[in-house]
Amino acid sequence: MALSHSGHSLVETVKCTNRMNIFSYNKPKLIKLLFLPLAIILGLFVSKGGTSAVVIIILLLFTFFYLIYLYKFPKAGVFTALLIAFFINGLTRYIDAGPIGLSVDIVLIVTLLVALFSRVKPNIQFLKSGVYVFTIVWFLFTVLEIANPEARSKEAWFYAVRGVSLYQVFTLAIALMYMQSIRDLRRFIHINIIVIVISVFWGARQLFFGTDAAENAWLAAGAYKTHILFGILRVFSFYSDAGQFGATAAYGGLVAGILAFGPFKTSTRILFAFAAIIGIWGMLISGTRGALFVPASGVFAYLFATRNFRAIIIGSVFVGGIYGFLKFTTIANNNNQIRRFRSALDPNDPSLQVRLENQKKFKIYLSSRPLGGGIGTSGSWGQRFTPGTFLAETANDSWYIKIWAETGIVGLCLHIAMLVFFIVYGYMVIFRIRDPVLASYIMAIHSGSVGITVASYGNPILGQFPLGIILYTTWAFFVLAPYFDGQIQKQKHSL
Repeated sequence: MALSHSGHSLVETVKCTNRMNIFSYNKPKLIKLLFLPLAIILGLFVSKGGTSAVVIIILLLFTFFYLIYLYKFPKAGVFTALLIAFFINGLTRYIDAGPIGLSVDIVLIVTLLVALFSRVKPNIQFLKSGVYVFTIVWFLFTVLEIANPEARSKEAWFYAVRGVSLYQVFTLAIALMYMQSIRDLRRFIHINIIVIVISVFWGARQLFFGTDAAENAWLAAGAYKTHILFGILRVFSFYSDAGQFGATAAYGGLVAGILAFGPFKTSTRILFAFAAIIGIWGMLISGTRGALFVPASGVFAYLFATRNFRAIIIGSVFVGGIYGFLKFTTIANNNNQIRRFRSALDPNDPSLQVRLENQKKFKIYLSSRPLGGGIGTSGSWGQRFTPGTFLAETANDSWYIKIWAETGIVGLCLHIAMLVFFIVYGYMVIFRIRDPVLASYIMAIHSGSVGITVASYGNPILGQFPLGIILYTTWAFFVLAPYFDGQIQKQKHSL
């Protein structure tokens, strides 16, 4: 019986082995059978669609693998949105905008959806902070603005509300849940500085070698009216306009300049100093006068954060000297950039007088409209969706005038209160941080945020790319910084 049983087992084993060998031998054939129909379909698709079909296939494959990566690392959504915000306006000059104009929206929304199922569990404790609560309050207010009886276009609201509050609430949510390391803060700062330096080099190419065919077409379509003054180009790089380029370059120069004085090794400080010089030079070649207030206000914000009385005095004297040079002398007036920046300090400048006159008109119009004329009714969106109306045809030339015009005195007060809260909150965080390297990082981006906030009075830069995304991510790091500091202190004590 034992032999019979053993023989039976041996036979069964041989049969099983043979079946396994047969399956292993036929496995490549099975794969070929599975992929053959797919290959035929793709071949037909490419033969019919040509180059466009190839591009679509590549994009679909990229999207597939990107979603997998996003599933593993949801924080990548913020960095992707940041990079897109830098380059999107430049890309639209070379390719038809189409859906690409909504790419930042798509990335942020998809990131939130993917994050719900991600293996990386979100840390929702930071969503309870005052920063995010204020953000939600502002967002809900802008949602209610869709019912503003003065608003004439729901479509205009949809497009305009993205820059006013939607990007803010999405970016902050993702950053607060997933930016859990000081490495993320360093990565954020380094990406900003590197891309800003690249943008200045791109702008230098426009200045010294001229604009290319796509940029010429953009200028010829109407942008030449504001970007070629007295035959001199106002450099715009790959941003929406010279104003955004100048302010962004100034922001990069300010942040890098502050970090150049930080507690880093000499080679790192030299690189930061180089980036700072490049950024400030980029501000100058943009010919954007309002950008001057980014480093001016940012430096004072930094000096106050240091709580060093001597540094405050020296810094004030230095900034005051630059102001005096521009205001009370005519030295280097043959330089177009310096001459243009000098005009920013002239109270009788014709451009300033026009702005003040428009503000008087807004004051009369809005005196009976405490909730404004509705989001999307002024500026470029107003001209696109409600042309011929007062708000669409009267230039606001300022982020705060835009908010006032579209949300009234109620919205303006709420918005300014929110921005002031973020600035004060940033200082409270800086004064609590014990690690000098982390403190240097936070002081740099906090000073940059103050610069953006102040300079937005002269230009509507706050709600535009890339400064809007930069600012919202900065606010998230204000909340996260004490957590980072706690991690660093634990590591130090454990050594």
